[in-house]
Amino acid sequence: MTENINIQKKSLLREYLEVILITILVAFCIKIFVVDAYRIPTGSMENTLMAGDYILVNKFIYGPSTPRTLPLTGINIPHVRLPGFKNPDRGDVIVFQFPGERDEIDPVDNLNYIKRAIGLPGDSVKIRDRKVYVNGEAFPMLSTQRDASRALKPKGRNDLRIFPTGAPFNEDNYGPIYVPKRGDTLTITDENIKRWEVFLQRDGASVEVLPDASIKINGEITEHYEVQRNYYFTLGDNRDNSLDSRFWGFVPEDKIIGKALMIYWSWHKEGTPSYMARFRNIRTDRIGTLIR
Repeated sequence: MTENINIQKKSLLREYLEVILITILVAFCIKIFVVDAYRIPTGSMENTLMAGDYILVNKFIYGPSTPRTLPLTGINIPHVRLPGFKNPDRGDVIVFQFPGERDEIDPVDNLNYIKRAIGLPGDSVKIRDRKVYVNGEAFPMLSTQRDASRALKPKGRNDLRIFPTGAPFNEDNYGPIYVPKRGDTLTITDENIKRWEVFLQRDGASVEVLPDASIKINGEITEHYEVQRNYYFTLGDNRDNSLDSRFWGFVPEDKIIGKALMIYWSWHKEGTPSYMARFRNIRTDRIGTLIR
């Protein structure tokens, strides 16, 4: 009789362990492939997203991928992306791996950014006196877009931080610039290699400028390069306080993680070091808001 009781206890313990392990596995798969949670640390997307917002991101819609980094390390690892239901649309708020500063081939830190996709592969983007135009048509002003908080920088006042290197742009008067798409053929010469060199290397090409100023791409002297991936041009809704594609360039399609879905929690943390103080600053009006 005692032996039967022990067997039943072991069997019950095993069932509980199996349920716990299956639950963990399902939750892990959902986090990796379907929906993940992110925290908004800065105000670059105000007022669409505020610092202190916690959001859910749909990772399935553009195509789920296997883990991009080793857990708890931030070290990039090879990953496989599965087909999605759609590609990002113009105006989508997207989460992506930061492609690197303007002159970096690979970023020093493995960071996730969130911005609005403005230019799709093959689009032409320009900004005139803060107004954004895509393919010659005005991009609509957003009801959540934050108003300008500084004096406008006129055309001709160049910003040395701007992308691409040496471009005569600033953040208020930018472009036009073409957003590359897979299959495009770029003409590369000694006159524009400084603007395109980092982009080519990010796209997977090896680049060498020879003493006679000719360009060697992937071991061959040529003036032509075929783009291997689709790219996107992104902007923050808080244009005066956003480091975005104007400063560091295009977002490659394989860096895109997912589409911002909704705000599931929000609190104002500035000047509130204790959790009790933070609870008094919960922004209940933002919780449950869909991100558009």
